[in-house]
Amino acid sequence: MATENPSPSTANEGQEVASSKTPSAMDTTPIQLGQIEVLQILNEHGEVDEGLEPNYTNDELIDMYTSMVRARAFDKRMLTMQRQGRMGTFAPNLGQEACIAGQVYPLLKEDWYAPSYRSFGAQIMRGWPMEHLMRLWAGFHDGFPPPQDVNDMPFSIVIGSHVLPAVGIGMGMTYKNDPNCVVVNYGDGASSQGAVSEALNFAAVYKAPVVFVCENNGWAISTPTEKQASSEHFAKRGVAFDVPSIRVDGNDLFAMIKATEEATTRARNGEGPTLIEAVTYRMSLHTTADDPTVYRKDSEVEAWEKRCPLLRFELYLKSKGVIEQHDIEAIATACDEEVIEARDKFYEMDPADPTEIFDFMHIEMTEELKEQKDEYLKRLSNKGVTDE
Repeated sequence: MATENPSPSTANEGQEVASSKTPSAMDTTPIQLGQIEVLQILNEHGEVDEGLEPNYTNDELIDMYTSMVRARAFDKRMLTMQRQGRMGTFAPNLGQEACIAGQVYPLLKEDWYAPSYRSFGAQIMRGWPMEHLMRLWAGFHDGFPPPQDVNDMPFSIVIGSHVLPAVGIGMGMTYKNDPNCVVVNYGDGASSQGAVSEALNFAAVYKAPVVFVCENNGWAISTPTEKQASSEHFAKRGVAFDVPSIRVDGNDLFAMIKATEEATTRARNGEGPTLIEAVTYRMSLHTTADDPTVYRKDSEVEAWEKRCPLLRFELYLKSKGVIEQHDIEAIATACDEEVIEARDKFYEMDPADPTEIFDFMHIEMTEELKEQKDEYLKRLSNKGVTDE
């Protein structure tokens, strides 16, 4: 985390810093303010720092890779469904698969996860059926609650608003001597929301077992980093609240897992919160209501395509003899089939019942609401929506 003398494996002098302004390889130079460590284990060429290389089994490595491929397959299918008019507005995750998978890989079932709206890859890993997530994005109220026995919060559409409740869960863990932790993620744009600063302060003061993951993907919708923040290094913001902080190559799955493992260990040991800035890139749309070609150059996206988290992991697995090209193709096909199966289940689900709109606001409906419901049902009947 924040150290005075980062090790040579994480601090190489003389490289440029990755930013939305000038896309470049992940900089491993330590940030001087607060002596923030910068971590990269697996680079864009599939080359690994042998001193930091984790000792996973082949099966574990394949499972990690499959999780990212599955997330991308889900992403592509959802985008297709939205363009066909069979899905609501959707926030793609293309290019951020390692960032998402790495932040939940170290979590236990008893831990809590508070996702933002681009975290479906992690939600799938945490136990959300894909058809459940499709239901959510299609606007059905029954899609938002997490599945039974999954300690996740529903994602929040209001930017940064979910970070404070996540800290509240962590503070509750402290009060109850609960040995678990919370991981909450948000974007670089959300860092400018006051609620995020308040959350960092509360977590620091109360030593809440919370891991903050700032996903710095270069763009706050159409606003580049250099126009929405005075510094492109969001890890510095943790230092301001006395929160140990680290800047990580967010397209490096190994680095994300290692940083999160260290942060969750600190949290479970009662040492308080950690901030992880994950430097990644949104290669697709902000949402399906967005057109990024209006505000950014294709050359910028092409530069980041070469740093694709799946591509570098494939290169690594091939170099280790874990998989071959036919394995990559088989995994992609299997993930596509999983997503198609989920899509078909989603299509078979009951449509929304418009008569339920008033049913979940109060245990006992007020007289005023009863009158409003009666009038609403009459209008639905007059329009032929219902038989009532």
